[in-house]
Amino acid sequence: MRCWDLRPRVHIRKQSSCCGATQPDGRNLTYILHYNTILSFLSLQNGRMLIHWAALGGHDDLVRHLLSLDVPVDPTDDTNMTPLILAASAGREKVVNTLLTEGANVNATTIDGHSALQYAASKNWKSICMALLEKDADVNIADKRGATPLHRSASKGNIAIVELLMEYGKKLNIDQRDAYGNTPLHLACEENRVEEAKLLTAHGADLTITNKERKTPLDLASLGLVRQLEEIKRQAMSK
Repeated sequence: MRCWDLRPRVHIRKQSSCCGATQPDGRNLTYILHYNTILSFLSLQNGRMLIHWAALGGHDDLVRHLLSLDVPVDPTDDTNMTPLILAASAGREKVVNTLLTEGANVNATTIDGHSALQYAASKNWKSICMALLEKDADVNIADKRGATPLHRSASKGNIAIVELLMEYGKKLNIDQRDAYGNTPLHLACEENRVEEAKLLTAHGADLTITNKERKTPLDLASLGLVRQLEEIKRQAMSK
């Protein structure tokens, strides 16, 4: 059987922009697809369809056109990546909104358990995280290592995402443990994410939980951070 490789030969004519760069001519591809509808449904050896590449590249008009041809909104590749997960990971907000409007599964996960929200939280795409949460993305969804969006954002120092998860996550498990027994606060302390650790503590994160190495968050924190977190906890208990 012939294996169609659409990536390098997708018949996208390049057009020059005002600054000399080239951009795909989506209108030309849409015209071609009008007469070659079968191209919209072909998949590569890795299982990716044209809608995967369009979503990853941020080509919203093309995504819309493909959906109008009844291309499925949630096809998966050989790693269970969906167009929504790819768009979220690449920061393609417009495409994310289009796919969500068309009913994409907001809680789909890859074979490693990574969801669109996990990727967006990890990469600090706040507006995309908000769009996903508005569509009831699972705030506690965990990958194969037990990491949640809060683990990812706290460890990377994405304070705006941590705040957003606190705001939207009525069911947020602030002390959820990963496969190593670490809570988001463990990771924030270990990475010396001071503001994230303070925010988690102010929202009730437990300072005494031990991980599989029998370490508490305070055991992983710098002396200065330990003092700040203990003071936050004292103030909270005195209210």
